[in-house]
Amino acid sequence: MKRWNVVLALLFVAAPAGGQSAVATSQRTASPPRSAAAGVPGSELTVYLMTMGPGDEVWEKFGHNALWIHDSLRNTDIAYNWGLFDFSASDFMPRFLKGDMLYWMGGFDEPGTLELYRRANRTVMAQELNLTPAQKDSLAKFVEWNAQPENRFYHYDYFRDNCSTRVRDALDRVLGGVIKRATENVPSGTTYRSHTRRLTQDAPWVYLGTLLGLGRPVDRPISRWEEMFLPVRLHDDLRGIRVKDASGASVPLIKSDSALFISSRPAEALEPRSHLAVYMVAGFLIAFVALLLRYLVDHGSSRTRPVLVIFAGLWHLAAGLGGLALAALWLFTNHIYSYSNENLLQANPISLVAAVMILAALTRRGSSGSGAIVRRWTSRLAWAVAAIALAGLVLKLLPSFNQVNAEIIALTLPAHLGVALALRRRTLFVMRIGRRRASAPKS
Repeated sequence: MKRWNVVLALLFVAAPAGGQSAVATSQRTASPPRSAAAGVPGSELTVYLMTMGPGDEVWEKFGHNALWIHDSLRNTDIAYNWGLFDFSASDFMPRFLKGDMLYWMGGFDEPGTLELYRRANRTVMAQELNLTPAQKDSLAKFVEWNAQPENRFYHYDYFRDNCSTRVRDALDRVLGGVIKRATENVPSGTTYRSHTRRLTQDAPWVYLGTLLGLGRPVDRPISRWEEMFLPVRLHDDLRGIRVKDASGASVPLIKSDSALFISSRPAEALEPRSHLAVYMVAGFLIAFVALLLRYLVDHGSSRTRPVLVIFAGLWHLAAGLGGLALAALWLFTNHIYSYSNENLLQANPISLVAAVMILAALTRRGSSGSGAIVRRWTSRLAWAVAAIALAGLVLKLLPSFNQVNAEIIALTLPAHLGVALALRRRTLFVMRIGRRRASAPKS
């Protein structure tokens, strides 16, 4: 299952603003038609922003949110969210692979929603919003319209159009653009990647998958407006927004802020940790194993030869399949955040050809003919892959090659070089040992 999470993350089922499985639709509460109330329309409503902390599943790592509307006349409490999807839908997998996923919104009973997240041990915060009656009435009418079957679907975007940005935009709409004006030109000091790294760093396979699969587009600095793709950041940033009340006075948008449930999970990391040392150790360990196996082969261990060939072949097979996936994401899908991915220099499809040649060497033992040809081209392909990976590091000197992928380079470059050395007709390490022995005086 952990390796499956790499695939999910690589293709971005990780859905960085969180989502809610459509299984929860059994809690859907039908909203009765709104009728004109005695007095000022909207005065019977109380609106809250609900913010849910992270969960265990891949798509829950970034949290979730909803708009909770309490109607004192109808005696209803409906929590509207825009994070619904259905794994069992017949078109889910084709859309998922293409990067054209459909999400939808819906309204749920608020007590049931709270209980759902309480059982999942996910923190739930509620902020009462300081909206005028007219704004609350407009918001209620909009979400009820949006929840209709013909209006509820939308094309999901991991960072720009997700469950949190839909909540942000719904609020900004009734506030006349106050939120956007206050935040769109304010730097956040973060990037989409930095948030993805910090929120997945405790899930190693998801972290590796997103680190590998996300390209340059996620490394540009983002504004506080864009940063609200994260529910927790929307929760925090709304605290600084001021709006006009019904009398025209300036008041805080957040009227009150309370915790409905506090999770026992560790606090969310504020910054991503560097895993460079771990990835580098892993890369050098792969190189060491390959060179050690070659050393044993050169010193008479015939049983080690197939182990070396299989080890090198599996490494290139993994790197080649990763490269093939990255190329496919860039060339044939709408996963725009995987475009211009420098990791293709570290994991590229050429490794697949190398893997075939390496494994073919198991059946070619002769020193001439087809055996010699296979070994010669095996070595050349391994060195070509290593040279391309090395070029990926050297190109970092150019300002346009600014993708944050040091950890991927630290893993793949030493491994590629070590495997290439191990597949040489004679490694430098063994040659030096041989020279020392040749120069030793005879007894």
